[in-house]
Amino acid sequence: MHILIGFASALGLVCLVLAAATVRAVRRGQPLREIARLAPSLAKLLVRLSRDPTIPLRVRARIYVAIAYNVQPINLIPDFVPVVGLVDNVIVILWALRGTVRGAGREAIVRNWSGSPEGLATLLRGIGLAGLQGEETSCR
Repeated sequence: MHILIGFASALGLVCLVLAAATVRAVRRGQPLREIARLAPSLAKLLVRLSRDPTIPLRVRARIYVAIAYNVQPINLIPDFVPVVGLVDNVIVILWALRGTVRGAGREAIVRNWSGSPEGLATLLRGIGLAGLQGEETSCR
């Protein structure tokens, strides 16, 4: 019974955090449709980064791990668990992208981003690069 209460509490907390993050993004002027477009843009980014020959292999290895983790049906937290099931996927993606920035520079992310400039700004805030927004964020 204690496990069930703990799980329900964690699920409720994650739902609140995600709802608060969405509300905050919308209040900052981020259109809701841009937030919804972020997932496909992230998938494209990971594929493009994995194929970019200018990125060192040790950095691309993290991206391969993130792709493999996200396409396999069994994760640390199963994806069919509402909301919480996707949290581990997002954490692995952020881990890979932060490693890319450390190993290949922020330019690698910007160069390979195919989504909107607003989506790129949201992504850069998510991986802790919000302070570098003054730099060029053009997309292909």
